[in-house]
Order: sequence, then C-alpha cells, then structure tokens
Amino acid sequence: MRKTDSHELMRKPKERKPKSADEALSSLMRLCSRAEKSSGDALRLMRTWGVAEEERQGVLDRLIAQRFIDDARYAEAYTREKSVMAGWGVRKIAEQLRLKGISRDIITSTLAKLDVDEQVERLETKLIKKMRTTKSASTYELRGKLLRYGLTLGYDYDAVMEVIDRLVD
Repeated sequence: MRKTDSHELMRKPKERKPKSADEALSSLMRLCSRAEKSSGDALRLMRTWGVAEEERQGVLDRLIAQRFIDDARYAEAYTREKSVMAGWGVRKIAEQLRLKGISRDIITSTLAKLDVDEQVERLETKLIKKMRTTKSASTYELRGKLLRYGLTLGYDYDAVMEVIDRLVD
C-alpha cells in the first residue's frame, strides 16, 4: 500500500477549464440523446461547466431548434414517470417541474392530461401500503401519519382525507 504524506492530502482539487459554447453544445447533444433534459437542466449544466453567460442562450436555442430539448416532451415524460412509477401527486410533480425551469403553461397542460381516477387509485395503493407498516397507538394517530404521508406525496388535502376516511373506518 502506498504511503501518502500530509502535503499530498492537502492538495486542492484540479480546477477544470471552462467549456466553450461548441463543447457545451456537443456535450449536451450527447446527454440529450441518452435521456430527456429540460431547458433548465441544460442551463444549469452550462453554468457548472463555466460556459460564458452570453453564450448559454445561443446553445440552448440551437438544442431546441434541433429538437434535442423540448420542455413539453420533457414535462410529459417526467409527469408520466413520477405519477406512475413513484406515485406522486399533482402538486409535487408541478413543483418539481417548476424547479426544473418548465413554464407554467406547459405544466398546466401536462398535468391536465392526468386521469383523476388513476391518481386516486395510486394514492389509495400508497396509503394501504403505508398503513401496513405504520405503528400507531390510536386511529387518530394513524390518520395523522397517513395524512402527512399523503401530503408529502403531493396529493390534495381533500383527496387524501377522502381516501383515509374510506380506509380507516
């Protein structure tokens, strides 16, 4: 095993050379061809890569023009994944899309496509699963824990309470 001295441990991490606009475009094209990215994701990546601020929008415009990035397509894929696979509610999905830089119009139109009945079924499934593993001294405590869990999943208060009323009674 190699011996390290204290000087070697104190070294600063290697600083990276900022990427040029062309390098960022190439990297983002490669990334976007593997997985959906939002315009917010692309801007965030370019910022971390040190791409000059005045060049970022030009790179993003080229990615959009060549259909590597499409926020509506991204929002639909993200919504489908988080709704079906993770069991998230509309509120949590909307907030996460907003944080990813998706416009309010796209978020609204994408979430409008979700089936309300399927959302309620997913919520019910999640709450039943949670009920099995939750320890509580009373029904009041159980209801409180299920309510908090349902709300953290991003479901509406009224919808969560309606499902809890059916399950706990």
